[in-house]
Amino acid sequence: MLQKLLITGANGNLGSICRQRLGHIAKILRLNARRGLGEAGPNEEIVYCDLSDKAAVEAMVEGCDGIVHMGGQAVEGSWETVKAANIDGMFNLYEGARKSSVQPRIFFASSHHTTGFHAQTTRLDPSKSPTRPDGLYGVSKVFGEALAQMYFDKFGIETASVRIGSCFPEPPSHRMLSSWLSADDLISLIERVFRVPRLGCPVLYGVSDNQSTWWDNSSVAYLGWRPKHSSERFRAKLDAEQTPPHRDDPDAIYQGGLFCTDTIHED
Repeated sequence: MLQKLLITGANGNLGSICRQRLGHIAKILRLNARRGLGEAGPNEEIVYCDLSDKAAVEAMVEGCDGIVHMGGQAVEGSWETVKAANIDGMFNLYEGARKSSVQPRIFFASSHHTTGFHAQTTRLDPSKSPTRPDGLYGVSKVFGEALAQMYFDKFGIETASVRIGSCFPEPPSHRMLSSWLSADDLISLIERVFRVPRLGCPVLYGVSDNQSTWWDNSSVAYLGWRPKHSSERFRAKLDAEQTPPHRDDPDAIYQGGLFCTDTIHED
């Protein structure tokens, strides 16, 4: 059991799931967001700060032997927004980990938008396939993966960079039948990241056992993670509710879907 697990972005979609379901792997959950976390539970600590505040982030990381990094900008945004949350914030988090009296193991919520411009006809191996980000958000996650690798090589900080697909109760589109990740499979993956004897610094896709997935995680089989759910049970419902995208539609061409058509946002 971990002594103290930090969950950043603990009021977000995935961070809230982690708050609800990871209490059993740590004696204390230290929860972070900029606002809106409510009252602390019996084994919870709440720390409000912005990830771009270096001193505050370093203080927050101190003493944590595990980090689930869900915080930051979660969708496409302007460069200033993405940079502050996902570039500066990532650097501040890892500097905190480097300086901490306890070296943490880190689960970094990367994104499949690091490879969004790959065609849906291409099967990707995260250890070999090149990144092809589909926006500034995707670029920031490529940076995060590179930063994690450097801090592992230079300082020994272990990180799993998990390119999360589409973690919703149900896939809301036909494209997401391939990228869907169930909440149960997300939690079981986080559990494995903190339980495996030696983690290293793998990059892998956070995706359930979907029939039509584009991603091959066989290079990280040593983690012992086996997703149990499949999106196939939602296909008939989607077919009844929606018309599948035309073959020339970006949602049918690119793994990143409509993210590939987004423009550069300005403040």
